[in-house]
Amino acid sequence: MKRLVVKIGTNVLTRPDGSLDVTRVSALVDQVVGLREMGYAVVIVSSGAVACGRTELRLDHDLDSVEQRQLYSAVGQVRLMDLYYRLFRDYGLSVGQVLTTRRNFETERERENQRACMEVMLEHGVVPIVNENDTVSVTELMFTDNDELSGLIARMIGAQTLVLLSNIAGIYDRRPDEPGARVIRTVRCTEDLSACISEEKSAFGRGGMFSKYNTARSVASEGIRVLIADGKRENILTDLLERPEQTVFTEFLP
Repeated sequence: MKRLVVKIGTNVLTRPDGSLDVTRVSALVDQVVGLREMGYAVVIVSSGAVACGRTELRLDHDLDSVEQRQLYSAVGQVRLMDLYYRLFRDYGLSVGQVLTTRRNFETERERENQRACMEVMLEHGVVPIVNENDTVSVTELMFTDNDELSGLIARMIGAQTLVLLSNIAGIYDRRPDEPGARVIRTVRCTEDLSACISEEKSAFGRGGMFSKYNTARSVASEGIRVLIADGKRENILTDLLERPEQTVFTEFLP
């Protein structure tokens, strides 16, 4: 069975005001179920816990950045997983939560324990949903973002394809808002496109296109196909794999 890792960024899962976009999450779950029916084993790397917690709790006082992240992620992860649980349950599917930190990838024993956990989930038809454990991940324990984490997961489970869903269609040949900007359809991992990419962070997440670009180059260099696409586009996952000629996205190849 072909293995696919889908990373869903915070800006895909949220509305412009930062609240959780339940309709969008539901549509992505529908597509994941469809991919499973086509023979794909899918692992989801999902951001969004901190954004969920921020809209769930309306604090009347300020917290420092670490306290905010810990509090919002602790509350928001529950809400996020409950939504995934209910949406997949409607299809008779179970989900499993995997919360991890950089430390879980530092030794062979830690990596193997984590890999074994996801392997047994996949073998029994459970959909693994992975996120960084922001309640304990601070400073040196943090991944750069979930783009980096998704790349590590793709390597660890032997995925054939990694899909990075963003709020734009891929890597452009100039700033996306400039006249005449076009998506670069195919990139070799040896190509340097850093001059085309802004290092701006996303509105509600920690990542950005530069992070996706670095992850994509690294993962593709190990023989894994990487796709960067607009997660807000209707039927994006299905189209990427079944109708790529009709879909605008950036593909990284070894």
